[in-house]
Amino acid sequence: MGASGTGKIALITGAGSGIGRAVALAMHAEGYALFLVGRRLETLDETAAIANKTGAADIASFAADVSDPKQVAMAFEACRQRFGRLDVLFNNAGTGAPPVPLEDLTYDQWRAAVDVNLTGTFLCIQQAFKLMKAQTPRGGRIINNGSISAEAPRPFSAPYTATKHGVTGLTKSASLDGRAYDIGVGQIDIGNAGTDMTQRMAQGIIQPDGSVRAEPIMDVSEAARAVVYMASLPLDANVLFLTVMATKMPFIGRG
Repeated sequence: MGASGTGKIALITGAGSGIGRAVALAMHAEGYALFLVGRRLETLDETAAIANKTGAADIASFAADVSDPKQVAMAFEACRQRFGRLDVLFNNAGTGAPPVPLEDLTYDQWRAAVDVNLTGTFLCIQQAFKLMKAQTPRGGRIINNGSISAEAPRPFSAPYTATKHGVTGLTKSASLDGRAYDIGVGQIDIGNAGTDMTQRMAQGIIQPDGSVRAEPIMDVSEAARAVVYMASLPLDANVLFLTVMATKMPFIGRG
């Protein structure tokens, strides 16, 4: 069983890049041991190598597709075998779809977003519940990566927006169902954090009126700090929903 500075274990999905990597680095710097999950082992190992430069807590990587129930079950069992428990799940793995008119989307493009963003989030919550309710001491925390797009969608984002609405529903239901087992469930909605996926926003992104304009972005480390804060609360306190965004991005009033 690995040890950490906090004595706590965090499992992060989609940990090989972007927000997942930033959160992994921030949590490791705070002393969490990490179990990194993603499709590509090499990018997870890159995250672990960066984290190991600034922290000493244990890190393990596990390649898995969160849309596959068998692979998700294997990942959580591997976490249990490695660390003995799970204190925090950051449910981060996600994907989008091409920004094309709704009527031009293919079934496969729709299904890919549903499988990863919605089904994958559910499968990981399910496995986390099983682990957290059985461990001693009982309980833990689950933080879902939602999106402000669920409240104010961008043009041509039907699959992503619909699945993130679903994530919000899962957050509410899991928060209610987790009470009996001392499991706190919350959601972070992030707007325009600077990652490889959002660099196009600085060059210009389509707006509801059809124009293309550059949008402000914020440092992704600010989103990571917010997740660390949510994770740091005692289990008798919970952030149910938190929005962190670039101050000047066109969100309020969008459309």
